[in-house]
Amino acid sequence: MFISKELRKKNIAEYLLYMWQVEDTIRAFGCSLPRLRREYVERFDYSDEQKEELIDWYGNLIRMMNEEGCRERGHLQINRATLQLLTELHLQLLESPKFPFYNAAYYKVLPFIVELRSRGAHKDEGEIETCLNLLYGVMMLRLQKREISPDTQHAVKEISNLVGMLSDYYKQDKEQPLFD
Repeated sequence: MFISKELRKKNIAEYLLYMWQVEDTIRAFGCSLPRLRREYVERFDYSDEQKEELIDWYGNLIRMMNEEGCRERGHLQINRATLQLLTELHLQLLESPKFPFYNAAYYKVLPFIVELRSRGAHKDEGEIETCLNLLYGVMMLRLQKREISPDTQHAVKEISNLVGMLSDYYKQDKEQPLFD
């Protein structure tokens, strides 16, 4: 919760990846708040008040996951809405002649997106979701200390650049709208 608040302000893509990890963490503990408290939250060096705040947050997320039918897989509506905002901004940036560097970065990663979508089970997902899924997958591989091929590392570097630009534009757009 504390990390998510900071990430949401600083980098919306990192926030979204973090929230996907939170969803998976909740699933790893069987969507059980007592287990999360006992086996996960208690390990943090937080005050009792902070731990209670964190437990409330996880409890709300578990409730939403149950209500929205994403206990096993999928993402919470709040996360899907954030992804939708990023996708809409992505499309606006591509349509505008004011952002040539973003367009150049996009066309640089488009072959990777096409390849990922041709291999993936979710061919109907949007381009930004495909990019974020790659970044999330590689993040999980790194946590497991698994090897990442040089080709994948190259794709991650280029896609990270595009997603980073998109996150920067998102932040700018929240401070002062980029489009009228």
